[in-house]
Amino acid sequence: MVISEATRGQIEARMADYPVRRGALLPALHLVQAEHGHISRELAAELAELFEIHPIEVMEVVTFYNMFYDRPQGRHHVYVCTNLPCSLRGAREMLQGLERHLGIRAGETTEDGRVSLGHEECLGACAYAPMLRVGETYHEDLDLDAAKQIVDALE
Repeated sequence: MVISEATRGQIEARMADYPVRRGALLPALHLVQAEHGHISRELAAELAELFEIHPIEVMEVVTFYNMFYDRPQGRHHVYVCTNLPCSLRGAREMLQGLERHLGIRAGETTEDGRVSLGHEECLGACAYAPMLRVGETYHEDLDLDAAKQIVDALE
């Protein structure tokens, strides 16, 4: 068993709140990810056993939602908005510049585990494009140099 007894107990309590136990899968994934940082195939298999479903059904949910991760993540999540308004104002070039600067591609994590870089379709701040989000903090009206400074300041 990889999932702790405490987390397992919380999951089972959540299952009791739903008429069909599978209804508690999203809350269970949040609990397991909070405990482990991501949902590995091993964790998915353990969850599948709890929910009496196939592991692939757990992984389908993990890979569908961008709030779940199927591999270890960096201490900081940096997401560049790549929707049309941001892209028209240079967001895609900014993302490519950050990829070069960090030595990783979007969807990857730096070797030191400091930054996981990604893009999101829309962060809802079109008037302040281009922008990026670090965790829950928005940084708006950026250029590549400003984005690099933000990323370099992350510990």
